[in-house]
Amino acid sequence: MASMSFPNPLSREGFFGPVTATLDWCEANYQFSYYIAEMVNSFSNLFTIYFALHLAWCVSKEKLPARFFVGCMGILLVGLGSFAFHASLLYEAQLADELPMIWVVSMSFWLLYDYQIGFDLSSSQTKLQVGSLVLFDILFSLSYYIYRNPVYHQVIFAIMILSCASRITYLLKWSPVRSRIPDDKKRKVASLYTTGAIIFAVGFFIWNLDNIFCDALTRLKLSIGWPAAFLLEGHSWWHFLTGLGTYYMCVGTQYMFVPSRPFIQHALTLLQNCVHQG
Repeated sequence: MASMSFPNPLSREGFFGPVTATLDWCEANYQFSYYIAEMVNSFSNLFTIYFALHLAWCVSKEKLPARFFVGCMGILLVGLGSFAFHASLLYEAQLADELPMIWVVSMSFWLLYDYQIGFDLSSSQTKLQVGSLVLFDILFSLSYYIYRNPVYHQVIFAIMILSCASRITYLLKWSPVRSRIPDDKKRKVASLYTTGAIIFAVGFFIWNLDNIFCDALTRLKLSIGWPAAFLLEGHSWWHFLTGLGTYYMCVGTQYMFVPSRPFIQHALTLLQNCVHQG
């Protein structure tokens, strides 16, 4: 799952100096700008930033629970951190990319478990869940700072993503609350979440093709030239597809958990429309 450090013949030295991150992707460093290490991998994060802001606007406009807005801001933080990471290839910026990924998924995991309490933080159970969430994030962040192996991060991230998908399946099919979710809502949630998961998986597949076939892709880029060669930057496709996949899955989660009353139903319809308009 981890990327190797690729000795790209097109790479140059740039503004931020030598690479200190534990990962260096297939895209050549400072090929097009002295100030931006990986041009396409950096600017492809604008898609993630857009998806996060668009969804946050929908949540804010319809006054959905604050926890959903916080989740959108977490996704925005991932996009900004990833931009900084690929622009500089510094280890500190890498942490600004990778740690928020864990924080956002852990929050999603909490949302999928806090379905009987409501949407405030007044109950002792919710407080315990939030405290456990914060403790996990702190412990992981410290351990990853000490044990700087990107495979460790990627394995934990994958386990958490799969756990969220399993939890969604359980809630829709076997949980005690499944009878309170109308069948049409179940189908819509399943469709949104499945679509997002497939898009996410395609992005992961392309990312790994970029890792495995970097040398061949670099030769192909040289043969076809730029700007057409920008389309062969597989990690930038990972940014776009995972941003879009996360967008779908967030809408699915919100659609399942927001209380069923007329005002909220209108909000959920708007959220679904945001997917297609975005």
